[in-house]
Amino acid sequence: MRYINTLHDGENLIDFYLCKQKQTFKSKNGKNYLSLTLLDKTGTINGKVWDINKNIQSFEEGDFIKIDASVQTFNNDLQLNIKKIRRAQEGEYFEEDYVPSTKKDVNEMFNRVTDYIKSVNDKYIKELLTNIFVKNTDIANSFKKHTAAKTMHHNYLGGLIEHTLSVTDLCDFMAGHYENVNRDMLIACALLHDISKIKELSEFPNVEYTDDGELLGHIVMGCEFLGKEADKVEGFPHQLKSLMQHCILAHHGEFEYGSPKLPKTIEAFILHCADDTDAKVKMFETAIEENQTTGKWVGYNRILARNIRKSEY
Repeated sequence: MRYINTLHDGENLIDFYLCKQKQTFKSKNGKNYLSLTLLDKTGTINGKVWDINKNIQSFEEGDFIKIDASVQTFNNDLQLNIKKIRRAQEGEYFEEDYVPSTKKDVNEMFNRVTDYIKSVNDKYIKELLTNIFVKNTDIANSFKKHTAAKTMHHNYLGGLIEHTLSVTDLCDFMAGHYENVNRDMLIACALLHDISKIKELSEFPNVEYTDDGELLGHIVMGCEFLGKEADKVEGFPHQLKSLMQHCILAHHGEFEYGSPKLPKTIEAFILHCADDTDAKVKMFETAIEENQTTGKWVGYNRILARNIRKSEY
């Protein structure tokens, strides 16, 4: 199989891919054409079907398809000019080739999550985290396999737990480095800050915002979820619940980034910094890994709003 991240301008290929998105548009001359987003575990690529004829058989979003195409460059991105399509038949492909996944061992990462829970001294926080991550196997299983985002960062199977653990590691370091930090609260909020991504986004391959994701978002949903779970813990202090909910509400840091509240506690500010750092460093990492050029400059990254250079000299 030719993985998407190995394709080069000018080559021809016949292979199988997962159709993530299918749209029909009209060209300037009034002729219909198809715009497709194709997926494998290494990434996505846009494909165009300019001539819809008998060689383009019926298929839908979510189908595995066999294509005959040429690879071209358009606006500095690779694109497929597709001449033939048919639905793939069972046995012609292996699903594991088409689902982008974390490179890390999910079970090992989850063991580290439970180690963090064991390290918490506050009995209320420990019970809260145990109820969510250990006793609720549905949440634990979704947490282990879910993506952290639709497109921005860690957008692959296991991305949510990878991002969460990375943020928790950063928070743990800063809790030990600075004074006046409630480590137990910070660790708990780091583990829970994106927990409602499992309800905000649908599962692979068609990762889209759910109705609640569109209407409420993971920040509000996460705040509500934490409140409900805290209420299940007998004697859970009201002020502790409010302080933890504030961390969830403020973890995007600024109003313009969707944060309902600015960070007003040291724990909330550390969580925001850790979350922002991990997300943006991951964007740098991904941009460098996916770069197809041989030069030192990767190119302009729209989300980071800068040109990225490799650290070669």
